[in-house]
Amino acid sequence: MTVTAPRGFRASGVAAGLKTSGASDIALVVNDGPDATVAGVFTANRVKAAPVLWTQQVVRGGVVRAVVLNSGGANACTGPAGFQDTHATAEHTAAALTSASPRLRLGAGDVAICSTGLIGERLPMPKLLTGVRAAIRGLSRDGGDDAAEAIMTTDTRPKTTLVRGTGWTVGGMAKGAGMLAPAMATMLCVLTTDAVAGPAALDAALRAACRVTFDRIDSDGCMSTNDTVLLLASGASGIEPTEAELTAAVTAACHDLAQQLLADAEGATKQIAIEVVGAADADDAVEVGRAVARNNLVKTALFGNDPNWGRILAAVGTTAAAFEPDGVDVAVNGVWVCRGGAAAEDRSKVDLTGRDVTIRIDLHAGGDQATVWTNDLSHAYVHENSAYSS
Repeated sequence: MTVTAPRGFRASGVAAGLKTSGASDIALVVNDGPDATVAGVFTANRVKAAPVLWTQQVVRGGVVRAVVLNSGGANACTGPAGFQDTHATAEHTAAALTSASPRLRLGAGDVAICSTGLIGERLPMPKLLTGVRAAIRGLSRDGGDDAAEAIMTTDTRPKTTLVRGTGWTVGGMAKGAGMLAPAMATMLCVLTTDAVAGPAALDAALRAACRVTFDRIDSDGCMSTNDTVLLLASGASGIEPTEAELTAAVTAACHDLAQQLLADAEGATKQIAIEVVGAADADDAVEVGRAVARNNLVKTALFGNDPNWGRILAAVGTTAAAFEPDGVDVAVNGVWVCRGGAAAEDRSKVDLTGRDVTIRIDLHAGGDQATVWTNDLSHAYVHENSAYSS
């Protein structure tokens, strides 16, 4: 269940001293081909980290042979010098990989860069470049698990996935535990497939997948500067799936990883699905779900095992979605505590002792629906987020 499960990929994870803990902090994923197509989706934050700006340029070319990911430093808000550090990392990686595997013949434009960690500090480049060389030496078809561990920051466990098609597969890894908010949900993610697919097909599949998975996680309403999701295709299976088949597999992989991110959210004790039905259109459903997901009164009430439907209804009322306030129904874990905008079943019937919570909101305004996922806010959230990072 890793990025190296599809044929044509190698990976590694090493410790370069970027983390004070001494844990692994540099991951490398290499596409040995025969194809090297790529698609990417990035943070919508206007303040973008240097590696995001670099990798956006690289992805526009439609070809990526290698991805370097470091934890222990976001390289965000570091100015022109930070961008040069990213460029230097790509150049160094391309030259070292070409020397190690001459058939690859990489240039800097074939290398994507991703970083995660504290904002505002430049990376220690001598350590980073030494780590890149060590990662190249450690490349292996079994290196996916090591790579997934190397990209962790406040994560308590690595996140990996595997989805099988007919004769082809999609693998993936992700990191993220804080600053989880839409457009995109805060994370680094690398997905790989041995399917045959061009950049346009990959882009369509990835955007469709992100729209209903990563973009619908809203843990704490904080959007990162470093969000990056990459999808690499090696074509090593020789099989070209249909657009629908590729999109379904990539969506399944993204959904699995998104739920793992949410389950590991900083300080969370509950995992909450907000199902909005009866909406005039899908945008309204997402807007309502997101408003409830970002409402701290709702989130703290659920942490206290209080099915406070009034807070939910108040959050719905902050949106521009089409609905009549006297026509909204709300259920918490299957108990309809609100009908027609007023109290209904006894809320003491709601069992909130478990981790999983489902809030269902029926707007009675149409036939569309959407689900947004979030978590509660506990005392531990303040402790875990004492260091602002991305």
